Amino acid sequence: MTHALLQTINAPSDLRSLSRVQLKTLANELRDFLLHTVSRTGGHLSSNLGTVELTIALHHVFNTPRDRIVWDVGHQSYPHKILTGRREAMATLKQMHGISGFPRRSESEYDTFGTGHSSTSISAALGMAHAAKLKGEDRRCVAVIGDGALTGGMAFEALNHGGYAGGAGLPDMLVILNDNDMSISPPVGALNRYLARLMSGKFYAAAREGAKSVLRNTPLYEFAKRFEEHTKGMVVPGTIFEEFGFNYVGPIDGHDLDSLVPTLENLRDAKGPQFLHVVTKKGYGYQLAEADPINYHGPGKFDPAVGLQKSTAPAKPTFTQVFGNWLCDMAAADERLVGITPAMREGSGMVEFEKRFPKRYHDVGIAEQHAVTFAAGLACEGLKPVLAIYSTFLQRGYDQLIHDVALQNLPVVFALDRAGLVGADGATHAGAYDIAYIRCIPNMSLLTPADERECRQALSTAFHQDHPVAVRYPRGAGAGVAVEPDLSTLPWGKGEVRRQGKRVAILAFGTLLYPALQAAERLDATVVNMRFAKPLDEDLVLQMARSHEALVTLEEGCVTGGAGSGVMEVLAAAGLNVPVLQMGLPDEFIEHGDPAKLLALCGLSAEGIELAVSKRFGIVPLSLVKPAAA
Repeated sequence: MTHALLQTINAPSDLRSLSRVQLKTLANELRDFLLHTVSRTGGHLSSNLGTVELTIALHHVFNTPRDRIVWDVGHQSYPHKILTGRREAMATLKQMHGISGFPRRSESEYDTFGTGHSSTSISAALGMAHAAKLKGEDRRCVAVIGDGALTGGMAFEALNHGGYAGGAGLPDMLVILNDNDMSISPPVGALNRYLARLMSGKFYAAAREGAKSVLRNTPLYEFAKRFEEHTKGMVVPGTIFEEFGFNYVGPIDGHDLDSLVPTLENLRDAKGPQFLHVVTKKGYGYQLAEADPINYHGPGKFDPAVGLQKSTAPAKPTFTQVFGNWLCDMAAADERLVGITPAMREGSGMVEFEKRFPKRYHDVGIAEQHAVTFAAGLACEGLKPVLAIYSTFLQRGYDQLIHDVALQNLPVVFALDRAGLVGADGATHAGAYDIAYIRCIPNMSLLTPADERECRQALSTAFHQDHPVAVRYPRGAGAGVAVEPDLSTLPWGKGEVRRQGKRVAILAFGTLLYPALQAAERLDATVVNMRFAKPLDEDLVLQMARSHEALVTLEEGCVTGGAGSGVMEVLAAAGLNVPVLQMGLPDEFIEHGDPAKLLALCGLSAEGIELAVSKRFGIVPLSLVKPAAA
């Protein structure tokens, strides 16, 4: 397909003069361009195909960037990026030095709020709307949130605030619910288009408010109010949003520009908090994605004409798969085990567990705070909850981790997937902080397995403790170490010496053990697989400190407050003044890109480790040492 019309759109102002027919042509071109671009770079696909018409309608109706649009999570913002001057930059999507897969304020003035985690959009847009009111600025603020993100408690906290006038008055804002889990048959769609236009129009609003003012002091007022709510409730599921204080409109077909544009025009001019329910279909316009939106949610590179193809080559198991297999095996061995996920069944490897143990499986939705406290409640009753959660998302349940789990010393296992750098998703999803934020919590322990076999052992070890324990592991595959099928455990709080060398001892936490071993061969250094970030194997740390000239700590996490800091604390407490080089992620947000390249840029490849140790301690690599003359 040619993209003649799309090529003329370099900013939203270029599409505001287009006719409705031209907008439909633009939607077809944009969807085709999006499909073929993402197929070459990888990225989120299903969600973006579903928001093409909605994005066009928003930029056609609203005066962006003066009017603010906040995209919740942001994985549906590719059409927005394409229409806001980044069409050619899509070839660099999620690549190092390329554009982000999420909205970023530093990337474009049209990205009014940076996102990546869910359920934040209504709060942000509400803040912007009240700011506009205080500053006397005539601007509109729109939050676009998906039905999944609406399960997050923060979204309802914002709705509760948004519909409350108080002294500041009601904000002029619009919340758009992008509901892509519901289908509208053509007859219902036509009816809802009519109702949406009617209910969002000035005549309806004026008539409704006028009738209320006339009847307000009569016995008929309550009857009329109840009748209106009952009548609307029969055709729209909006009563709950009305109770929050929002004027509810919809549901309307989110792929029908003839419905979207006039409805948004009416709501743009409406005063007070408005709520528009839009129904879209994930993967819309690409049949393979429509039929399988989950696998097309975030695919890698593929041929659009063929679709996703399963690799025939045997692949190393990922850490996520290791966890999923362990979870099923441990559940079969111990009926107390209960598995929990905050809306990440596939991502956390729990598909098979749900099939085999449906009564012990809980997907709580995008509600990390609830997930942690729910696990605490299970543990109070003698069960053994295992919460599978990405490292970056446990940050959202931090108070619950401290107050509800650790303070009560409850035996909850936290399986922290995506620990360390995650590559293409970048800073919003990097698991850079879990060692630091868990290490400081009393009663908590943290294991850092080095490979697939040790990951399974670490999970079993954590499960058998009577206090809260987290096990962190990275995205993707590890060193390829064969996994034993048993449920054996590791010696509690004990590391192991993997290579005996001279002068310098490298204390490795997690999968960086393997590049450390490579570097150590050239440096003739000792390498220790620490296994535990908390409790630290203090005896082993002190033994290494007393038998070596210097120590190196190595972790795929932030250096500030990380495992290396724990080693320094042990040395200080023992009164040992031993030089220590702490290596890990720097005190900055790491951009998106290939994980191996990012680690190398942080100095955490085998070559980077060798260079840093050589430079700091003056060690000449063995390969550069000239043999003595005969």
